[in-house]
Amino acid sequence: MDPRVKKLAKLLIHYSLKLKKGQLFKIQGETVALPLMLAAYEEALKVGAQPYIVTLQPEAEELFFKYANDAQMKYISPITKLEINKMDALLSIWGSTNTKHLSGVNSKKQAKAQMYRKPIMSKLFKRIGDGSLNWVGTQFPTHADAQDAEMSLTDYENFVYGAGHLDDKDPLIHWKKVAKEQARLIKIMNRFKNIHIQSPNADLKMSVKGRKWINCAGTENFPDGEIFTGPIEDSAEGFIRYTYPAVYGGREVEDVRLEFKKGKVVKESATKNQKYLTDMLNMDKGARFIGEFAIGTNYDIKQFSKNILFDEKIGGTCHLAVGASIPESGGVNKSSLHWDMVCDVKKDSTITADGKVIYKNGKFTI
Repeated sequence: MDPRVKKLAKLLIHYSLKLKKGQLFKIQGETVALPLMLAAYEEALKVGAQPYIVTLQPEAEELFFKYANDAQMKYISPITKLEINKMDALLSIWGSTNTKHLSGVNSKKQAKAQMYRKPIMSKLFKRIGDGSLNWVGTQFPTHADAQDAEMSLTDYENFVYGAGHLDDKDPLIHWKKVAKEQARLIKIMNRFKNIHIQSPNADLKMSVKGRKWINCAGTENFPDGEIFTGPIEDSAEGFIRYTYPAVYGGREVEDVRLEFKKGKVVKESATKNQKYLTDMLNMDKGARFIGEFAIGTNYDIKQFSKNILFDEKIGGTCHLAVGASIPESGGVNKSSLHWDMVCDVKKDSTITADGKVIYKNGKFTI
């Protein structure tokens, strides 16, 4: 086993999740991610927690979307309801044998099934927001994800673990430094009311008055590196064109352009998979509103990989999520969708706050 896997498991258990003795702890991921799942399971046992592993089967998910009827899609198991209320910690490990396994399913049916799971997702966000459930998501390097990133598996492993500083003797030193610097930025950002993004690909205004900026330094995503907030739901005016492909639910949508009026996406376009984009935006009433605005701060991630865990953290980018707000930011938009889309702002770009330039060409100026 790559020694960085055990190092990552220890960081996730002790730093990200702060797992405690007796806590009910769910570890989930595909079978291909079993090395990290088992390393986390072992570390959790040493803590004295009550861990259990759930393996996800992509083939079963594909069958569900192809053959489940409406009643089956609406059904939420009592086991799922019990779990969402009882578990104390959740580790989601991403990494797949086939990242495109849902490409052949009906997108409207996929959107409908996701809409029916809104009560579960809302409960999950609520518990994460109020601190009653600790959650972290991370990546395990696989051949499929490496192919998406156009890398060999070895290069992708170095990319993944390098972004988390797992080659450092003590990665925790780095993440504590990130947390301290982002806390400084957030203290300033919390004073502002209005944001204006201007670049060759965006002219978008929004209000963040009274909303809270959140410091992301490895406690809910790992690796990490961003600050985010939940804009006032009806405030977005203007447009943004995403310079990177928007990947969601196993599908890739290219050259996405969204136009906003009174907070709502009133026009969308894409050069690839536009129907899928529209079907997702029509999922429910909240899907066409912004749930999150964020700025990436991880300058160790230097290339796009078609994996949102890394791409939204790239230093010199910003991203907006259409759909559900993250409650801890003060956002109140409700949706079954939460789709992060990334825009490069490294060149000829500014972000102003209350008329003051706070970010220019990929760097904060405050």
